[in-house]
Amino acid sequence: MSAWNDFNDAEDQTLFDVIPAGTLLKVRLSIRPGGYNEPTMGWNDGYATCNDVTGAVYLNSEFVVLDGPYARRKVWTLIGLHSPKGPNWANMGRTLVRGILQSARGIRSDDRSPQAQKARQIQTFAELDGLEFVARVAVEPDQQGGEKNVIKAAVTPEHKQYGQLMGVVVNQAPVNTVQQQPAVQPQQGEQPSFPSEPPSWA
Repeated sequence: MSAWNDFNDAEDQTLFDVIPAGTLLKVRLSIRPGGYNEPTMGWNDGYATCNDVTGAVYLNSEFVVLDGPYARRKVWTLIGLHSPKGPNWANMGRTLVRGILQSARGIRSDDRSPQAQKARQIQTFAELDGLEFVARVAVEPDQQGGEKNVIKAAVTPEHKQYGQLMGVVVNQAPVNTVQQQPAVQPQQGEQPSFPSEPPSWA
């Protein structure tokens, strides 16, 4: 057994290059609760986080890659909910959440059926925690002058690779014939740190 103060035989750190932009991956979403509530918005579950400096509100999100060559890699992204500077931050967040729900629940983006409309609704942010879906990876600058991966889009059932990545059979026929997938129940897990900050314009 190694001496507690001798690290010569410890394994070297594993340094990862960023995942190429545009890569499609099956991921699981975990949200680190920030303890911020705003009853007028219906945010009562403590999942939202508020930046004390900018006033931006977001979901502090981690995406774990589940399969393939990047399995177990993690990507951190802030999902915007509100910004004092304007609606763009929240609108981008709403677009991403819509995509996540559609991808996780097997809903085509052009499906306007009552079932699809209900699948795009949540009662609490806790319903997002633990969802598994297909994400499109993006690359953007980090705070140290390098690059980092982020998730800005989810892939829905009309994409030709969706079924393969999700491990389901998808009927590519016209809307309303897509096989609906049940929502994945949230899973309990560790809550790691999320070293991200809202963009300067949020």
